[in-house]
Amino acid sequence: MASPQPDTGSSVDRPHGRSVAEVAELLQSSEAGLAGADAARRLAEVGANELPTAPRTPAWRRFLSHFNDILIYILLGSAAIKAVMGDWLEFWVIVAVAIINAVIGFVQEGRAEKALAGIRGMLSREASVRRDGRWATIPAADLVPGDVVRIAPGDRVPADLRLSQAVQLRIDEAALTGESVPASKQTDAVDPDAGVGDRRSMAFSGTIVAAGQGRGIVTATGAGTEIGRIQELVQDAGTLRTPLAAQLDSFGKVLTVVILGLAAVMLLIGRYLHGLPFDELISAAIGFAVAAIPEGLPALVTITLAIGVQQMARRHAITRKLPAVETLGSVTTICSDKTGTLTKNEMTVRRLVTPVGRYDVIGLGYDPDGRIVDAGGRAASGPDLSALLAVSTLCNDAHLVETDGGWGLVGEPTEGALKVVARKGGASSEGMVRRGVVPFDSAHKFMATLHEAPDGARAILVKGAPDRILQRSLTQRGAAGAEPLDRASWERAVDELSAEGLRVLAAARKPTRAEDVSADDLVDLEFLGLWGIVDPPRPEAVEAIADCHAAGIRVKMITGDHAGTAVAIGREMGLVTPERSRVITGPELEDLSQDALARVVRDVDVYARTSPEHKIRIVRALQSHREVVAMTGDGVNDAPALTRADVGIAMGIKGTEATKEAAEIVLADDNFATIRSAVREGRRIYDNLRKSVVFLLPTNGAQSLVVLAAVVFGFTLPLSPVQVLWVNMVTAITLSLALAYEPAEPGIMTRPPRAAGGSIISRRELGFVLAVSLLIGGVTLAAFGWVRQTGADLDVARTVAVTVLAFGQLGFLLNCRFLTRSSLTPAVLRGNRVVWWSAAALLALQLLYTYVPLLNALSDSRPLAAEHWGLALAAGVLIFAAVEALKLGLRRVTLNANA
Repeated sequence: MASPQPDTGSSVDRPHGRSVAEVAELLQSSEAGLAGADAARRLAEVGANELPTAPRTPAWRRFLSHFNDILIYILLGSAAIKAVMGDWLEFWVIVAVAIINAVIGFVQEGRAEKALAGIRGMLSREASVRRDGRWATIPAADLVPGDVVRIAPGDRVPADLRLSQAVQLRIDEAALTGESVPASKQTDAVDPDAGVGDRRSMAFSGTIVAAGQGRGIVTATGAGTEIGRIQELVQDAGTLRTPLAAQLDSFGKVLTVVILGLAAVMLLIGRYLHGLPFDELISAAIGFAVAAIPEGLPALVTITLAIGVQQMARRHAITRKLPAVETLGSVTTICSDKTGTLTKNEMTVRRLVTPVGRYDVIGLGYDPDGRIVDAGGRAASGPDLSALLAVSTLCNDAHLVETDGGWGLVGEPTEGALKVVARKGGASSEGMVRRGVVPFDSAHKFMATLHEAPDGARAILVKGAPDRILQRSLTQRGAAGAEPLDRASWERAVDELSAEGLRVLAAARKPTRAEDVSADDLVDLEFLGLWGIVDPPRPEAVEAIADCHAAGIRVKMITGDHAGTAVAIGREMGLVTPERSRVITGPELEDLSQDALARVVRDVDVYARTSPEHKIRIVRALQSHREVVAMTGDGVNDAPALTRADVGIAMGIKGTEATKEAAEIVLADDNFATIRSAVREGRRIYDNLRKSVVFLLPTNGAQSLVVLAAVVFGFTLPLSPVQVLWVNMVTAITLSLALAYEPAEPGIMTRPPRAAGGSIISRRELGFVLAVSLLIGGVTLAAFGWVRQTGADLDVARTVAVTVLAFGQLGFLLNCRFLTRSSLTPAVLRGNRVVWWSAAALLALQLLYTYVPLLNALSDSRPLAAEHWGLALAAGVLIFAAVEALKLGLRRVTLNANA
């Protein structure tokens, strides 16, 4: 490896692959540390050991962004024309509608993004550093490359360190690499191309020391650290527009072209065919535009999504960003982290092997409620098992703690698993006194304790790597006592357990009379057996994955664990099958170009030994196929991919703060099965949103057709612009929101995800909307004309027209509850009580509109006689029946087309 020139002002390239002496030389440092003046100079050059703060979008700009909608532009343009013409009442009404929509969107948007702040919160605040030949505690922000730092259990590593000393040092890197077990550290250099999880000679900023002592040279600070690089990935990952936003934007552009085109045609006909005055035509055109624009649509979408947020919260899915509610319903692929998401993140002993037999362990996680059974499923016991379980509980420094929410662990996960299996087997440490200990060390890979029984007998108990224990063993504990060690048989057993994805540890013992114990005493041991340990899959996650597959959603496991473990867990989860057995590891992924990865990404469901960059590449490769991707995770290493995914899903209990703030959805119970429920809820929300849009559009369509017909045929406008806005807002606020509470359609999780792109409503539904618009508009014109023929005042006739439109929409609401089946059923009256509350609210508002003098003066409405109310009610019933006939015809056409 070529040695670059010393550069004390920056980090060292691949320090994990260099010797300690070489790193010290490159950074012009030594074990004595830096001089204070040198450190100050370097700090001035490289800057503080802090992550840079990303600029925040000002609140005023975020508020104004809610006006950035083409339909709102037309609405504001109409208001401007009204201001020029001096119609201030109508001007303020239109402006108020636009402002209300913006306020609702701004408030419901929730908290701003804090992903970078969450990552910054992971950094250590103080560090023990050697300066001027003395140890001192300084702010971690003052560390510079070349500083010598020491770390101890419980410390958060303050910067990236090339370790120069490592005494039984183990560091919890789960948040950075996804590894479920603390990583043992060493001082020897590793392969320069090793991934983050395999860089045993490094301690990384933001990780936590689980055990042992260490000392190292700072190789990178601030943005140059691994965690700083992840922040840069978060910034560069970018976000995508949600499918709903794209659909609404497409719909709005098409609607704008139609509205402006028809308004121009109306102006030309009114001016040159009927010779109408210009100011009257402008007022009519504005009335038409206001009638045609579904100004209640933004509020409808926002409030419907907000209702969905509340529904999802009851299912333990907390939504931080409104559009994610609907996007989750259109997901086609879920990329999930393994540790803590698909698995429990609680190491569990699954198999026991002794010279006498093999045993299975029932029960998952740290809950000691469980049992040990033999091959026949019977409760197991015997001297061989008792001896193995004694080592489990005595040669162990972990403790189980019962809490309100279940069982927790103080200590290392692997030792916790051994403590739990000892409890399940009835083993106890009562009366046993520890007289000595040989702590675990990554060099010799075992731990030993010296224990004294109440009768004074002493024994050395050992646990550790099977190969190391076998090397030191002479005999094994058979059914009749000690017997010669069958090393070949034990090596086969280790291979079999490893093939199941289990982490294998071995146990041994040796009677002694010594007062203490050392590594030199660990010879001629009696081999007791093996433990097969795993971070087990969540049972509910296995079922949830099967449900996702039935719903047409692929699930991909992306983990930092080794390929063997990933394959074994994937097989149990139903992700690895004979047809889909390929696994791609991080190094293999490095060798693939982005195009090559895109060609295979949909055929591979398990990725192992991955880094944060790999996760982003996988997400982007999937998105290149127009897949809608959800990414789950709990470590800071997941934050960039969560930001890039269409929906980022973080774990609420075990997830880091950075991950939660990068995500759109946080699972309060850390359960993959909750994602299935959230997807179901997302699909229900989209269905209801589509129903609401189909319901809302005929209101605008009918009103705009009424205004258009009046100009084209040259008769008096049946509605004024203020009355148009009244009908739009009243129906949007009352009736259309009722559909947001509709229960899920039958078979919602057995149909495939909806196709990306396209309009929020199909061509068939658009034709349906036009037909209903003509129907409601025609009935409204007929009612207006009939009332005028009776000699009633124009304002009375217009009030009747407004009431007919309102009652017609009420009838149409019942039609929309079941768009694909008949509403002529008692079920239309059940299942959604909000429908009736909305109907009552509509009637109350319409009574106020009709009889309150202030509203009469503002909107030119007038009190109605009983026959006028009867006419409006009959119109509503007629519209309901006619729409049902139209739905029946469409169903028959569909059946014939599919026959």
